[in-house]
Amino acid sequence: MRSRRFALVRADLEDTVCPLPDDLAATVAGRESVTVVLEHRELGVTPVRESFESAIAPDPGLHLTGIAWPADVRPGVLVTVAWRPSEEYVVVKTTPLDEPLRVDGVDYFHDYDPKVITREFDPGLSNRGQVLKAVRRLGRVFDDGSAVFPEAELPAHCGLGRGKKGTFLLRNAVDQLLREGYVTRVTGSTGPEGELNYPAVDGEDPIDLLFYAPLVEEAPLPGEGGGDGHGDAGDRRDHWVNGFVRRLPAGAHASKKQQSLHQKAIEKEQIDGFTLEPGYTFVKRHHRG
Repeated sequence: MRSRRFALVRADLEDTVCPLPDDLAATVAGRESVTVVLEHRELGVTPVRESFESAIAPDPGLHLTGIAWPADVRPGVLVTVAWRPSEEYVVVKTTPLDEPLRVDGVDYFHDYDPKVITREFDPGLSNRGQVLKAVRRLGRVFDDGSAVFPEAELPAHCGLGRGKKGTFLLRNAVDQLLREGYVTRVTGSTGPEGELNYPAVDGEDPIDLLFYAPLVEEAPLPGEGGGDGHGDAGDRRDHWVNGFVRRLPAGAHASKKQQSLHQKAIEKEQIDGFTLEPGYTFVKRHHRG
């Protein structure tokens, strides 16, 4: 049985399509449709197996059409696509996580690619969302989903206007993201081909970057509640955000002020009593609008 794993992107889910491996082209060439068996666990728990006929489209890239993706399949979720030659059908299968995870407010129940989650982020229309969009979609994204982007290049990519007004709106948006703990200012470098490097490489030109790291935490088990966890974090409206711990850039440490705020939050039972590990900082409860 030949198989390949794909990370689904937002367009796959919205257009109800699924990529097919290139080596299946000869096998399915000339067919108007193929039988698809979708194997999935709803919320990572309840087994579901559906069989249906799917048309094959060649552009862009060979793909199956008419895939009714389950509601709990998010952008970035990995699916295994395999050809069963004895039965002549395509198996499309998700793999449940051992425990559900919440990535920046969105619950994931199945294996995912952190880099794709970062790239496929829907920022909404807010000013802060446009800045975060530039960092996550246009910056250099690492395997863990963290990303860096030159702060000096933000004006050309955020659509907040020019002149004094645009500068004012951009500065406020960046300040808000810094205050909320979504981004951190760091120094990286540019390589001989213009590539971004972080941490900075000795001998290369230094550059000021904004560093983003996803907030990954345990999600409530199905049925336990604890928030919706369904949509993109960028779509959320005016609300308060409880204090939380976020990973820092390599080599950075929480300030004494953040350590003190973390300890006070524990004493007031606003968060669970856990140690603030090296390389992490505490972001206090704040209003997000």
